[in-house]
Amino acid sequence: MLCSQCEVRGWWETLCWESGASFRLVGGSRCSGRVEVLHGETWSTVCDADFDQQDAEVVCRELGCGPPVEVDAHFGPGSGPIWMDDVYCVGSESTLKHCTSPGWGKHDCDHSKDAGVICSGKFIPLFSFFLLVDGGSRCTGRVEVLNRGQWGTVCDDNWDLSDAAVVCRELGCGEAVDALSDAYFGPGSGPIWMDDVDCSGSESTLKKCQLTGLVKHTCNHTKDAGVICSVYMFFFLSPNILDVRLINSSRCSGRVEVLHRQTWSTVCDADFDQQDAEVVCRELGCGLPVEVLGAAAFGRGEGQVWSEELQCRGNESQIHFCPTSSSLKYNCSHYSDVGLVCAGTSKEVIGKQAKGSETIRHVRLVDGGIHCAGRVEVLHRGQWGTVCGHGWDMRDAAVVCRELRCGEAVDALSKTPFGPGSGPIWMDNVDCSGSESTLKNCGSKGWGKHNCDHSSDSGVICSGKLYKPSKGFEFLSHSLCPLIIIIINYTLHYL
Repeated sequence: MLCSQCEVRGWWETLCWESGASFRLVGGSRCSGRVEVLHGETWSTVCDADFDQQDAEVVCRELGCGPPVEVDAHFGPGSGPIWMDDVYCVGSESTLKHCTSPGWGKHDCDHSKDAGVICSGKFIPLFSFFLLVDGGSRCTGRVEVLNRGQWGTVCDDNWDLSDAAVVCRELGCGEAVDALSDAYFGPGSGPIWMDDVDCSGSESTLKKCQLTGLVKHTCNHTKDAGVICSVYMFFFLSPNILDVRLINSSRCSGRVEVLHRQTWSTVCDADFDQQDAEVVCRELGCGLPVEVLGAAAFGRGEGQVWSEELQCRGNESQIHFCPTSSSLKYNCSHYSDVGLVCAGTSKEVIGKQAKGSETIRHVRLVDGGIHCAGRVEVLHRGQWGTVCGHGWDMRDAAVVCRELRCGEAVDALSKTPFGPGSGPIWMDNVDCSGSESTLKNCGSKGWGKHNCDHSSDSGVICSGKLYKPSKGFEFLSHSLCPLIIIIINYTLHYL
């Protein structure tokens, strides 16, 4: 049995490895980070040239961290020699040292190309034959099945929430939030093991559901099934960014600066896009982005220009959750400092009625990562409270989405999919026709009258047509943007 050892290098970086192991992951957690190898008495890095899924499988297996979740992960540059390059593993090796490479210390790259890996964090149980892959965590992604020693996919014919519920339960990932089709998480490879899966939703494993039969199918990988479960394991992918601010204008507009190792740095305008802007505005409580401005529109900064490129998906709650990669804009100067204009405070964005009234809206969606998904809360007598999920359906959700100017209702959820609220439960047995302008116009038991607790709080997912500012661009979230519509189980030890 290997014992885990960890060393803290400042609170932003933790280094962990297994005593007796010749490899370790640095800059993330025990099971995620930059790959480092011990040669002689010196730890150093591995170049990411041709570093692929098979190589990552060997690293994760050697460290007792289960299967790899992400291979092209970035955890910052290492230092010292680069021990390995062009690593080639078949995937079955017990250690990376058994894989082929040009030889120790032979490479043609620098530390900007250091390989990183995110492992799932635990071994697959002996009798668990399912994984979710390419979704960013073990609780969301393309459904893959292990059969005859080989991983393959599931066809989406008749794939629904009952089937997804079985997968989520089997993987210990809570309830099913969505059952996705048409290779939403990208096409898989290899065999398609299952088709026409038909679960009641109560089965303990997908293999107990009815189906056409193993190997028998009438589809290709463009129809691979996917799942989003309520317990979404969130990765700490950008440990070097500690804070963000907008300066030289107002709290919600100005030059973008990030705090990196106790130093504020500006950001190159070529490395900053709409998704990055969404995260910055959200983190600062400034609503939605109105305009991204280049060419030092808010004045030139001082000191460093940050050397990394943000790769936010747009759904992250804070910028330090965004992946990063080495910037290709090596000649970026303060003449290219990026600036950002956000719409204002979240209260300003969602608090204005359609008729121009300045009164605060009486409904909101919280803990879903964005304005248009989350637990339903209503304001009554100056206090926010929740809505019981009894009888909660798509007509009720449609009213909420319309009231918040969030497009159409995609899903009406019950049983606390976005976590339990607190305080009063204001509404129960809500009964809308779907045409009401506000949830308060729908029927219910009456204010504060209910027979449930916060384990039944309702939630809503809207299609995501958000606030349209009078100037700048119209912000439309990606259809569903489902990766953000999840419960964040913020666990860094077990990814």
